[in-house]
Amino acid sequence: MFMLRNVTKYLFGDTSKESIVEIPQGQLYLVRPLSPKGYSELIFKDAAATIRRTGQEYQYQLVVQRAYEEGEAELLAEEVGDDGDAEALSGDKDEKTFLLDQSLHFRSEIRHGGEAVFAWRDLSGDPGDLYEFVCDHSVQAAEVGTFEMVAIKCQYERKFRKPQEAATEKDLQQFNFTDQTIPSASAVSSPITKAIDPPPKPKAIEDSLARQTQKDLSLREANSRASDKEVTHTTAPPSAMIPKGSEVLAKERAELHLFDFPSGSFILQDRSVLATVSEVGKWEYWLQITGDEREWLGQPVVADINPVFNFEYLSFIFNHYTEDGSAYSWLLRFKDQETEERFQEGLMRALWERLNEIKWTKSTDDERQYVLDAFQDLTLEDAENAVKEEEDDEEEEEVEQDQNDSQRSEEYDSDESADDVVTKPDDGNTNSQLAVGYKHDRSFVVRGSKIGVFKHTPNNNLEFSTNISKVETPGGKLFSPKKVMLHSEDTDMILQNEANPNSLYRMDLEYGKVVDEWKVHDDIAVKTFAPEKKFSQMTGEQTFLGLSHNALYRVDPRLSGNKMVESDLKQYTSKNAFTSAATTEKGYIAVASEKGDIRMFDKLGLRAKSQLPALGDPIIGLDVSADGRWVLATCRTFLLLIDALQKEGKNEGKLGFEKPFGKDSKPQPKRLTLQPSHVAQFQHETKAALDFTPAHFNTGVDDEVTSIITATGPFIVTWNMKKVLAGRKDPYTIKRYDQEVKADDFKYGSDRNVIVALPNEVNMVAKQSFKKPTRESIAATPRASGRFSSRLRKSDVVNSPY
Repeated sequence: MFMLRNVTKYLFGDTSKESIVEIPQGQLYLVRPLSPKGYSELIFKDAAATIRRTGQEYQYQLVVQRAYEEGEAELLAEEVGDDGDAEALSGDKDEKTFLLDQSLHFRSEIRHGGEAVFAWRDLSGDPGDLYEFVCDHSVQAAEVGTFEMVAIKCQYERKFRKPQEAATEKDLQQFNFTDQTIPSASAVSSPITKAIDPPPKPKAIEDSLARQTQKDLSLREANSRASDKEVTHTTAPPSAMIPKGSEVLAKERAELHLFDFPSGSFILQDRSVLATVSEVGKWEYWLQITGDEREWLGQPVVADINPVFNFEYLSFIFNHYTEDGSAYSWLLRFKDQETEERFQEGLMRALWERLNEIKWTKSTDDERQYVLDAFQDLTLEDAENAVKEEEDDEEEEEVEQDQNDSQRSEEYDSDESADDVVTKPDDGNTNSQLAVGYKHDRSFVVRGSKIGVFKHTPNNNLEFSTNISKVETPGGKLFSPKKVMLHSEDTDMILQNEANPNSLYRMDLEYGKVVDEWKVHDDIAVKTFAPEKKFSQMTGEQTFLGLSHNALYRVDPRLSGNKMVESDLKQYTSKNAFTSAATTEKGYIAVASEKGDIRMFDKLGLRAKSQLPALGDPIIGLDVSADGRWVLATCRTFLLLIDALQKEGKNEGKLGFEKPFGKDSKPQPKRLTLQPSHVAQFQHETKAALDFTPAHFNTGVDDEVTSIITATGPFIVTWNMKKVLAGRKDPYTIKRYDQEVKADDFKYGSDRNVIVALPNEVNMVAKQSFKKPTRESIAATPRASGRFSSRLRKSDVVNSPY
C-alpha cells in the first residue's frame, strides 16, 4: 500500500496535466438489475476511462470517452451529411462525465479469469442501476489498483476539502465500497439470479504495482523536484487603497481562492474572508475582500469583473485587474445558498446601478429577476433539443487541410522562398469587415477603400477571385465603408460612408463600382441598417430597414427623392441610442440599444410588442434565428441569449415578436461568458481586455440553429447551442491565431466552416479544428496560418492586399 500511495502522490503532484490517470481501453455498460427497461445496455463498445481535474480545487471528474476505430468517425460524418445533426459525432454520444463523489459508491473488482471491472451508481437512473467499465484484458492489475486509489483520494478531497496527502488509512476506508457486489454486465445474465460473491482482491495487485513502478519512482521523483523548482505559482497582488464608502450593499463571509495559472486550478488562500460591496460615490461601487490578517483585494465594480454565480458549488467567480493591466481570477465560496443569494443581489445591484445610473429599487420586480437570472448558471427550456445534464469534455481532433488547396505563387515549387508569397502587404490598411454571400459562394472583405472578393471552393477553402481597388462615390470621392450589406440576390452591396451619415450607396458587384447614392432623409441619419427579412439578400427584395439613434424606418430605393418610407417611420422622443437590428424569416424585427434593452416588433411603424430590460451594457451586435425563437445580443464582455417563445400564460406558444410577454411568462435570459479563469488566461497571454465581435448564429434556409460564433483578440470562440441549453459548464471551444480577428461568420448553410478575416489574411477554417479551452490551447503560439489562407501571387499584391 505504501508504494500505491506514493504513486498516486506523484500523479496528483503533476498539476500541469489536466488528466491524472487513465485506463486506455475497455467497454462501458449501463446495468439495470431491477429495471423492466432491460438488464444490460452497451454504451461504448470501445472506450477509455480518465480521471480529470475540473479547474476548481478539490473537484474531479470521472470521464468515459468513446474511441473510434480508424476511419469510423469520417464514415459517420459522411452518413450524417452537411444537413444532419451536428452533434452526431460529439456530446452525449461520445462521452459520459461524472463528478467524483462518495455518493457514486465507486469500486472495482477482479473477477475469475482476471477480468477487471469498475462500477458506480447511475444517480440519474432507477434504484440499483449501475455504470460498469469492463477493462480490456491488456490492462494490468496494477493499473486498476492505481486508478481506484486515485478515485478514492479524489472523493476524499471533495468531501473534506483537504489535499489527499493529509488522508490517513482510516479516512480513505470510508470510500471503500468493495463489499458491494457488482453484477455481470452480460446481457444474458438474469436479474433474478443471486449475484456470486466477488473473489477477494488478490494481494498481487500491490505486489505487481510495486514491481512495475519501482524503476520509475526515482525518475518521477527527480522530475517532480525539478518541476517544482521551475514552476512559480500565481501569487496575489497587493490590495488597492480602500475608498471611503457611504452605503454597504452586501457583506458576507466566504472562503477565498485564487486561480493558479501554472496548475490551472483555484488554490485556497484564506478560509474566512469578509466580502463587502459598498457605494463609494455617485454611481460608483467597490468590492473589497478582507481577511483576518490582510486586505486581499479591492477593485471597482465594473462589467469587466465578468461575474459568474454557480449555486451548485456555492461559488462566485470574478476577474480582478491591477493598475498595470494584469488579470487575476478569484473565487468566493459561501457556506450556503442563502448567503450567496444575498451577496449576489448586492453585487448585481451595484453593477446594474453603475451601468444604468438608476437606483435598483426603482426597477420592477420582474426587471430585477431578469438581471439576476442573466448572471447565474441557468438551464434554458427547449423540449425539442433537451439533453441529459451531465458534464462532457469535447475536444475534436484538428483537421489538417490539404495545403495544395491554398492559393500558390505562380512560381511555387517545393523550394519556394518565404518572400515569394506575400501575406502582410504594407499598405497602411487592415481588413475590417466581412460579408458572406447567401446566394452565391462568395465572401467579401473590406480593407480601407478596397474590397476583396473570395470564392468558396468545393473542398471548403477560399480562393481569391478579384479585388475592387477603389470604393468611391459617384462623384469620384474615395471612402472607406463603415458598414456593408449584400443585397438583391448578392448582385449589389449597400455601403455606408461615415462622412455622409444621411445617405447610403449601392455598388454593382458585377462592375465593381458604386452606381447610386441614396439620400435617406434630410434630418434623420442612418446609424445602421438591416435586411427586410432574414434571407432577403437571396431575393430581388429592394426595401430594407434603417435605424437612427431614436428612429426605425424602411428604406425604398425606388422612391424618387428621399428614400425613407414616411408611413413606416417609428420615431421616439427620447434618445434611445439604437445600435443594431436583426430580422426573422417572416420579417419580425429586433432592435437593440446602447442602454442594453431590446425591442421586438412584428411590423414597422407600430409600437414594439415586447421590450426586454437592459442589463446596462451597450449592445454592439444583434442576431435572430430565422424562426424568431432565439435572440442573440453581443456586449463587449458577454453574449446574451434569449428564448422568445412564451411557454405559459394567455400567449403560450407565441413569440415575443407576436404577443407581449405576460407577467407570468417573462423570458429567461442566458448570459454567455467565458469562464473567468479563461478570461484571466486570455488577458495574461494577450495583455488586452475582452472585446467580442458581433456574434452570429449559423445560417441557412430550414437550418436548425446549432452554433454561435464570435471572436475576441486573437481568439475565435464558438458556442454549442445544445450544451448551452442544457446548462453545460463547457459549452464553447476556441481557436487561437497569431493576430487579432477582425471579423468572422459561418459559411452560409453550414455550421462546420467558419470564415475569418485577420488583419492581413482571410481564411476558411473547419470548426473541428477548434479546441477545448485549456492552458495549453490558450497559451499555444499558433503556427503561421498561411497554408489555410488565401495567399496572394506577386501579381496580386498591388491591387489585392488581403
